[in-house]
Amino acid sequence: MSLWVKTNRFIKTIFPKYVWDIPNTEKKVYLTFDDGPIPEVTEWVLDQLNQFNAKATFFCIGDNIQKYPEIFQKIIDDHHSIGNHTFNHLKGWQTSLEEYIENTEKCAEVIANYNTKTPNTRLFRPPYGKIKPSQAKALRHSGYKIIMWDVISMDFDATVTPEKCLENVVNNIESGSIIVFHDSVKAWQNLEYVLPKTLAFLKKKEFVCEKLN
Repeated sequence: MSLWVKTNRFIKTIFPKYVWDIPNTEKKVYLTFDDGPIPEVTEWVLDQLNQFNAKATFFCIGDNIQKYPEIFQKIIDDHHSIGNHTFNHLKGWQTSLEEYIENTEKCAEVIANYNTKTPNTRLFRPPYGKIKPSQAKALRHSGYKIIMWDVISMDFDATVTPEKCLENVVNNIESGSIIVFHDSVKAWQNLEYVLPKTLAFLKKKEFVCEKLN
């Protein structure tokens, strides 16, 4: 599903129970960051968001939360939303239903242990955007919202230049868009260039960056 920078409308129609965007007439957009928390990168992202008074949603890996709880706490203290991204960044297509759910719940337990403000977050994004229907059904049955995206920056792809990455975002954002970035070492080269310029673009166009609930 990450082949499209802008998610095809047909895909949204085929998978209507996933959240692809949040249509509104108030010029609200939803920045999301996957794979953290990570030293330096996540903290830099938080600084950038603070400079523009922007809120975002961080889909965190449970293992990273355990390794860097103080950075996770900074995300919470800055009043951003937290989402579940499994404990070990599992690819759903290559994982059994039982293992996938257990790994997700393990991440949920870690989130609850370190996040006393909103311990029972029910936002979930499947790593790689790949999840089996059985896995998605089980998670929805447990109360999770499966959060996908309207625009993906491709910041994690080393073959995508920073300039192209920025183009991917600013040329495709519209009111209601859920946009994917990654607060990861792998994405850093692109993210460092793209995020400040994206935030400046959104401010100039009078978009409001909101967190998911």
